[in-house]
Amino acid sequence: MNFSQLGLAPAQVRSCESLGYTEPTPIQLQAIPVVLSGQDLIGCAETGTGKTAAFLLPIIQRITEKAKPGVRVLVLAPTRELASQIQKNYNELNRVKNNRCAIIIGGASARTQISDLRRGVAVAIATPGRLLDLVERGAINLALIEVLVLDEADRMLDMGFLPAIRRILAMLPAKKQTLLFSATMSSDIEKLARTTMKEPKLIEVSPRGQAATMVEQSAYPVAQESKTALLLDLLEREKFERVLVFTRTRRGAERLSHILSARDHSVNRIHSDRTQPQREAALRAFRDGRTRVLVATDIAARGLDVDAVSHVINFDVPSAPEDYVHRIGRTGRAGNTGRAITIVTPVDELSMRAIERLTGQAVARVVLPGFGGRKVEPTTSKGFGRAVPRSAVFTRSFRPRRASR
Repeated sequence: MNFSQLGLAPAQVRSCESLGYTEPTPIQLQAIPVVLSGQDLIGCAETGTGKTAAFLLPIIQRITEKAKPGVRVLVLAPTRELASQIQKNYNELNRVKNNRCAIIIGGASARTQISDLRRGVAVAIATPGRLLDLVERGAINLALIEVLVLDEADRMLDMGFLPAIRRILAMLPAKKQTLLFSATMSSDIEKLARTTMKEPKLIEVSPRGQAATMVEQSAYPVAQESKTALLLDLLEREKFERVLVFTRTRRGAERLSHILSARDHSVNRIHSDRTQPQREAALRAFRDGRTRVLVATDIAARGLDVDAVSHVINFDVPSAPEDYVHRIGRTGRAGNTGRAITIVTPVDELSMRAIERLTGQAVARVVLPGFGGRKVEPTTSKGFGRAVPRSAVFTRSFRPRRASR
């Protein structure tokens, strides 16, 4: 099936062709007709599945068909990086100059963002905190919103944005289309959907929690005091082309990047203490190949769009199993193979087993002599309780639960 068969106008089809999109991805195949119909939608899909175009293409078509003044579309994202990536995709897909978009994120000049809004925009792409700041300044009016997109909703809730989201929802018109995209369907996401959406269509692309199929995964058991030495050994032992290293904390990212720099590795870092220009410059250098190693906290696990990441190294095992899936999803993209390595100390074994239960995959342990690691058998697929479904795409109707009396 091609894009024209999904109900997209010729102008949108030409936008797809100009970007090299020949066939819709599974999430695009299922979501585009629903968005065009005006129905609320919940899309469960990992990053890298084409979900951004799945909501931008039909939204652009709808606001183009009937021109109106004011901000008509609001896209909320958890991180600056994801918001910037959505803005980039929007500008690539939008061919109508009147339908301008503005990005509203922290770490950048609020004065510039207010100036952009005053010139007139149809679409606002925002992180919750800065959006509320500009609303309080009277710089943006949300009363004319026709479509609300909550992208990476699970991540927004994990980052504590639920109170801010509820404040924003209270400012929006009751009559609107709401599109919620999330990699997981937690109880909090279901509760948010029940209170904000009207009989949304639920679309799930691939089993929730399934790791990328093009990624070879391995875990290296190591003593806590030998983690850094093992990482240096791995970086010097193997020919890594472009490596994304994840740490759990900002301080850890700073420390590790300084150590790697002292060992003559081409390295930079991204975390929430860095300014927006610094983060953009680090990502640009990494994408262009001028930086070989990028050290990041989980702020980069979603919204970082670099096709040629050859390796992901989890220097710290993530505290949430779902974050593991997002981290390793940064490699093995665009049809390329990738490799994910996780450095596992004895105290991390419980977290690794939780990851294996979520993904339904056993991660092979590799013991290197001299680093204090001990052989630990990975969890097998038996005993997970529920088999991970193998169906690639399935849809079902999602109806809100009745409130208990």
